[in-house]
Amino acid sequence: VQLVESGGGLVQAGGSLRLSCVVSGRSFLMAWFRQVIGKEREFVAAMTWRGDRKVYADSVKGRFTVSRDNVDNTVYLQMNSLKPEDTAVYYCAGETSGSYTLTSSLTRRADVYDGWGQGTQVTVSS
Repeated sequence: VQLVESGGGLVQAGGSLRLSCVVSGRSFLMAWFRQVIGKEREFVAAMTWRGDRKVYADSVKGRFTVSRDNVDNTVYLQMNSLKPEDTAVYYCAGETSGSYTLTSSLTRRADVYDGWGQGTQVTVSS
């Protein structure tokens, strides 16, 4: 699977951004992670390939929404009420083996995913 993210940028606290991830190929699970320099990659959200079930990190629940468009094969991360602590490089990820269920705690681990995009920077100013 090949993944290409876009949509990052600079936004003030309280603002919104929508990240896009164009997917070439098939994944059983799709996820978003984020990473700050010097820290481990952090789980943000994941969903099934069909987009019918979703899970979120507690830190973004109620503010972020993951979705997909089956027509143009794009996965989105809508981010609202952004906070300075949301500043990070955001990565789209795909899991292609089909070995994991969405509700498993394993799907929050970066090493489960075998397809990654290049990342897009999100900066939230206070």
